[in-house]
Amino acid sequence: HMKVSSDGTTKLLLKMVKDGLEVESVIIPWMDKGFSTLCVSSQVGCRQGCTFCATGRMGKLRSLTTDEILVQMYYASKICRVVESIAGIENKALPPVDNIVFMGMGEPADNADAVVRAVNTLVDRRMFGVAQSKITISTVAPDPSAFATLGSAPAALAWSVHAVDDSLRRQLVPTTKYSMEELRAGLVKALSLRSNKLRRTMLEVALMKDVNDSPDDARLLSEFAMSIMKEVRGSKIVVNLIPFNDIGHPTYRTPSMERVLEFQKIVVESGDNSDTPVLCYVRATRGDEESSACGQLATKKKQVN
Repeated sequence: HMKVSSDGTTKLLLKMVKDGLEVESVIIPWMDKGFSTLCVSSQVGCRQGCTFCATGRMGKLRSLTTDEILVQMYYASKICRVVESIAGIENKALPPVDNIVFMGMGEPADNADAVVRAVNTLVDRRMFGVAQSKITISTVAPDPSAFATLGSAPAALAWSVHAVDDSLRRQLVPTTKYSMEELRAGLVKALSLRSNKLRRTMLEVALMKDVNDSPDDARLLSEFAMSIMKEVRGSKIVVNLIPFNDIGHPTYRTPSMERVLEFQKIVVESGDNSDTPVLCYVRATRGDEESSACGQLATKKKQVN
């Protein structure tokens, strides 16, 4: 099943043969750049329970096999080849998939073996032939070792931070068992063992109005990013701000773009005196009217036998 948003973002609903469970992945076309990004799922549901994420509400039903992860790329590539035009955008086909992010349903660290095998297949020139720099694995980091485990895959790492303050992060990611300092040490250790070209790392923050979008939150985040770069030579930290996408939460709201841009400005300016500046971008919301945006992916629950 396929749903297409007005901007061409295409959500795929795939049913697993062995038990009928369903998983979603999303093709995000960048018409001006001539390629698409594929957002891949690694599990049906997720046990991390992030309070701002629709997948977290499902709980974990099961992990996907390596083949079930790879088939998302197979079908996405096929759709980009055979769909001649996007609804609402005349004479515009989906550009080929050239970028893959493990940011769909599930926590990659909770299915690390299958994810690492899938990435090794994706970069294999005899198979999909995707460049290592074009694949990103995002993790909430259930424990400090998650970075080293996922870092064994030939792909960039991204950390779903959401807040640097420990008490606030526990509110947003209630399954958190480790302090941010303990998790940061795990990331530093993992990055130190990686090649220079894979030391570029993303820190992701889903911004919610009056929850984690204050100037103090921005300054803490910038200092946190700089501390990582100071410890790992050749590393580069990119902060990715994601304005909250509505999932029907009773209190979480999307901050104004003015507030988001002010947060971005503080993150960047707080790192101006550093030898290596902190890069900070605001992620454009894509596919939200079809519940295809970040944090909105969820499928109907079905009991696993």
